[in-house]
Amino acid sequence: MNSLSIYFGMIGGPQIIIIVVVILLLFGGRKIPELMKGIGGGLKEFKKAAKEEPEENLEEKK
Repeated sequence: MNSLSIYFGMIGGPQIIIIVVVILLLFGGRKIPELMKGIGGGLKEFKKAAKEEPEENLEEKK
């Protein structure tokens, strides 16, 4: 069994609430939207790069 599945399998409702409270304490309510916007932009860029990568590899192999 994968060790990550063991850790993620143990996260429940109370743990998520604790994580959200800690994030609010660390970053404050005003910076959370900026943080989420940055994470969303990073994920969008990652997905874009992941889609472009296979196309580039096909062109290089020809």
